[in-house]
Amino acid sequence: MMKKFWIKVLLCVLAIELLGGLGGIITSTSVKDWYPTLDKPPGTPPNWLFAPVWTTLFALMGIALARVWHKGEPGSPKKRALTWFAIQMVLNVIWTPVFFGLHQLGVALVVIVLLWIAIVMTIRSFRPIDRPAAWLLVPYLAWVSYATYLNAGNWWLNR
Repeated sequence: MMKKFWIKVLLCVLAIELLGGLGGIITSTSVKDWYPTLDKPPGTPPNWLFAPVWTTLFALMGIALARVWHKGEPGSPKKRALTWFAIQMVLNVIWTPVFFGLHQLGVALVVIVLLWIAIVMTIRSFRPIDRPAAWLLVPYLAWVSYATYLNAGNWWLNR
């Protein structure tokens, strides 16, 4: 039984890291050319910080997903939890090309607010199935809250 769990952890972490890494391709050129030209809000971290933070958060997300996949009984609560996870993941993947690829800071702000809501709903739907899985998503919610501030600040300062 434990072997199956660890296989699910490995699969989920790899899948989430790969999906998250897609944004890095788009980000790499904009971080060199476009992003440095923006006026940034107070508290903007150095660029090197984003990759290790996101790598860690994606790993935590993968572990949380594996726990719900492994522990949750088939049925509506598990389906709802996995649906919310998928919605937040789609929004997460969409945000990077909107912000860094299309340079649409206002649209990106809408996407990240929707992402924040979807993360809250994911945590709420994970909690009855597996409390540790829900708690594993709290750092992600905290970081996206901070990223929402940064996105809003960048939009405001560069309108």
